[in-house]
Amino acid sequence: MHVTRFDAAQPYFPPAHFDMRCLRLQGREAGPSEQLWLGMSQILPGGRTDPDASPIEKIYFVVEGDLTVVTPDGETVLKAYDSCRIAPGESRALENKTNKPVMVLLAMPLEPPKAA
Repeated sequence: MHVTRFDAAQPYFPPAHFDMRCLRLQGREAGPSEQLWLGMSQILPGGRTDPDASPIEKIYFVVEGDLTVVTPDGETVLKAYDSCRIAPGESRALENKTNKPVMVLLAMPLEPPKAA
């Protein structure tokens, strides 16, 4: 078992993320993992990401607050305990349009799926 204490989680700095604090909880530099990594982000009021698509699937789980997820299909507000999947290649932007911080958990594979 590999344990990462929240108080000791290390920040990471993804590009095109604004007014956000991102912590790596498992995988990558946070410790061993064979298939995925786990992160937690605090998005301040007005914080956001630029629209972006990647070849890697993303799962978001809102721990606290209201998170607006913008895709080509429109906007969806996720509240505490809601989750969503962003498919490989699907563009998404995250926005905190409220006056309260948002805490969101992110799970992603380490690598894109291999071609069949």
